[in-house]
Amino acid sequence: MEAVVGRDAASLDPELLQLSEVSSFAIKEKPSIAEALYWQWLSLPETSKLVKSLIEEAKGGVPLNVQGSSSSTNAAVNHPLPSMFPAGSVPPLSPRSTSGSPRVMRRGAGAGPSPFGSPLKVVSDPVREVIPQFYFKNGRPPPKELNEQCLSRIDHLFFGGESLQVQEFKPVTKEICKLPSFFSGALFRKIDVNCTGTVTRDAFVDYWINSNMMTMDTATQIFTILKKPDSKHLTQEDFKPILRELLATHPGLEFLQGTPEFQERYAETVIYRIFYYINRSGNGHIILRELKRSNLISVMQQLDEEEDINKVLRYFSYEHFYVIYCKFWELDTDHDFLIDKENLIRYGNHSLTYRIVDRIFSQVARKFMSKTEGKMGYEDFVYFILSEEDKSSEPSLEYWFKCIDLDGNGILTPNEMQFFYEEQLHRMECMAQEPVLFEDILCQIIDMIKPEKESYFMLRDLKGCKLSGNVFNILFNLNKFMAFETRDPFLIRQERENPTLTEWDRFAHREYIRLSMEEDGEDASNGSGDVWDESLESPF
Repeated sequence: MEAVVGRDAASLDPELLQLSEVSSFAIKEKPSIAEALYWQWLSLPETSKLVKSLIEEAKGGVPLNVQGSSSSTNAAVNHPLPSMFPAGSVPPLSPRSTSGSPRVMRRGAGAGPSPFGSPLKVVSDPVREVIPQFYFKNGRPPPKELNEQCLSRIDHLFFGGESLQVQEFKPVTKEICKLPSFFSGALFRKIDVNCTGTVTRDAFVDYWINSNMMTMDTATQIFTILKKPDSKHLTQEDFKPILRELLATHPGLEFLQGTPEFQERYAETVIYRIFYYINRSGNGHIILRELKRSNLISVMQQLDEEEDINKVLRYFSYEHFYVIYCKFWELDTDHDFLIDKENLIRYGNHSLTYRIVDRIFSQVARKFMSKTEGKMGYEDFVYFILSEEDKSSEPSLEYWFKCIDLDGNGILTPNEMQFFYEEQLHRMECMAQEPVLFEDILCQIIDMIKPEKESYFMLRDLKGCKLSGNVFNILFNLNKFMAFETRDPFLIRQERENPTLTEWDRFAHREYIRLSMEEDGEDASNGSGDVWDESLESPF
């Protein structure tokens, strides 16, 4: 109570005391004078009666009368002020408000200044601001002008309201929806839910405009068209319809129409490549965020405009498929579409060590999709060859990091790296090459990667260095290790001339040339020393 009183006394305005006997300047200079007067006033019997009377009135619900109100005269009569104040110098009571605050009085917008001359700010009623709708369950509806333009084009393509069949639907997909033409069948079936074989104008308007598909970004549109109803992700099965339509309509794939078995293999390979690069979680489910972060949409749009399928290097190149399939075919000697450790050890002219092959078949990097124990299927091989031939990509770095991380603790220690390098060292000695001690190799790797801590390597250390793929070549691929040591000037010049090409692009190009020449009966080998086995039956 004393603290409250003291605070109130200290906040008194000397002008409000109206004491003629005491200079207001003296009170301002010495606030203790005002505080002493305030305490003296509180100690008077009349003040005590006045306070008690006001408290009783407040409890009884009687409005408080203050100076300046209509009943101020009665208040002065009923509650005489202590005689210590001269007549006419009575300090006003603190203003009261119905809100319960003794310091703030609500006043209307047209109210005049306070009769007490108080410096307190006038609080006006808050203005209610109307917030426009910002959430729409089915997306933001299209603007009126855009809606009218789209309806005009729809009326033109639907010939005055007639229904369209699937073979007539491609202009709608390209001109109105702005989607690749090979999405025409998938979009048609999405609208024709009852499988009537036709799509009416009203059904298309309801799907594309009324459900706000038109205002979605392209990635969301494609995701919505491909996914199953009520699903929140895409599976490999969801991509098969557009791959079938691509094979049937793209001019660069017409030559495959007479070999349906290889049409199927091509479609599978494309899907495996898509999931390898986009489905970073590795769970077989591509979510919308992963699709938006990828370059798949732009690649599909490029594919729809480019007649030469091999110029679309990402995902869809037929030459890349040819290389992958032929490499698998030459390892699969019994052609049961499965390969084991002994098959894989022959990859790249025996360039891999036994220890890394054991780790691959332990499935620590990726669980095999093959149902046969101890065997790798075609899908598993696609993941392997993409990781092996392009160690600069993030999926590849993650793949090999898991293989080298023996205890799975998320870091690579010198002991783990030495375990794999020991076999490399032994192979160099057997080949009468000058061995490079691991201590020297470790120093070279540290200088190359520049990890946060020199005692171990983390995955982010490797992802932050363009040369990190060479670390894995040093540890388990002898041919590529020696190529890195010799630094072939021809390969360096090629890289500078085509900086946009990846390691995989260069490998696939070299291999395709070699395989094409072998197909013509010529003897050729690729830059890594791989030799085609002429006794092997060609898959094409």
